[in-house]
Amino acid sequence: MKTPVAFIIFKRPDTTEQVFQAIRQAKPPKLFVIADGPRTDRPEEVQKCELTRATIERVDWDCEVLNNYSDINLGCAKRVSSGLDWVFDQVEEAIILEDDCVPNPTFFPFCEELLDKYRYDNRVASISGQNVQFGRKRTNYSYYFSRYNHCWGWATWRRAWQHFDIQMKLWTEIQEGGFLNDILTDRQAVDYWTSMFESVFANPASTIWSYQWTFACWVQSSLGIISNVNLISNIGFGLDSTNVTANQKQRYGSLPTEAIDFPIKHPPFIIRDFQADSFTQETLFRQSKLQLLKQRLNKLLKY
Repeated sequence: MKTPVAFIIFKRPDTTEQVFQAIRQAKPPKLFVIADGPRTDRPEEVQKCELTRATIERVDWDCEVLNNYSDINLGCAKRVSSGLDWVFDQVEEAIILEDDCVPNPTFFPFCEELLDKYRYDNRVASISGQNVQFGRKRTNYSYYFSRYNHCWGWATWRRAWQHFDIQMKLWTEIQEGGFLNDILTDRQAVDYWTSMFESVFANPASTIWSYQWTFACWVQSSLGIISNVNLISNIGFGLDSTNVTANQKQRYGSLPTEAIDFPIKHPPFIIRDFQADSFTQETLFRQSKLQLLKQRLNKLLKY
């Protein structure tokens, strides 16, 4: 393996250990470790953070380990985004794993091959091992192209990450111009993402970073690569998890992984899979009818 791995950790030594063992098997030559600090109102997190960071001290293969540990709690959005800024200040590309995303062993060579293949293709912004299609496949190729950039086990390049903006300064212009309609074309999807982006724009530091990353990719008309089998099992849906909805717990917790076949079958075209994206929007990114009604009513009241 030649590609660096960025490992994002916090306060869960048990899940961190499982992901660490998967990284240990892959033996990356360089390991970037990004860690947030304990929250001041939760003194028990001091020891949890220390135990979690101790896992990294057991690197026993030929590997350069670089640590970016925060003494204070920055929160998910600031810690992950500042940590990845640090990573891409030093390398052109990386595979990224959080402390609860256990990869299938084939995830690493899958990312590595595609990082190489699409290194200079600005149409592609990310590579993901997270598949939420529940076995649905439109082709027999190894992956498909999506407007989504799932982040439970993924990879990207500096050229793509440079567009990330935690403040989402372009949101006002995109919103006023109605450009989400051009990107999504579906009214319910537009309502959902308008609500999400408005919330993030109002308080960017209090959210998870992935909304800003999605926005950054969309405003560049970038595509994400999604493996056609699920390569990542998220084991973090426990009492200690954060930023998890009931829908995600029920449907996506600890999904089994499947090895991807090699040699990789590359599609001979770069076309977004509309059917797969529609399924993702309707299942992973959905609002209840009541939520949609309230949102539309609020819009009307503004006028």
